[in-house]
Amino acid sequence: MAEPINLNQARKAREKAAKTAHAAENRAKFGRTPLQKALDAAEADIRSRKLDTTKREDR
Repeated sequence: MAEPINLNQARKAREKAAKTAHAAENRAKFGRTPLQKALDAAEADIRSRKLDTTKREDR
């Protein structure tokens, strides 16, 4: 027979895991140095300009 579980503890553990995952996402998104942000912006600008140069003109 399986061990009985406390549903309140299971709920709290699930919520804690969700908060931990959300915190990890925020650290990755917002926890960067200004140099890293500038580098990402420059790379995005390069990609955008490259895409614009390959666009065809519609008549």
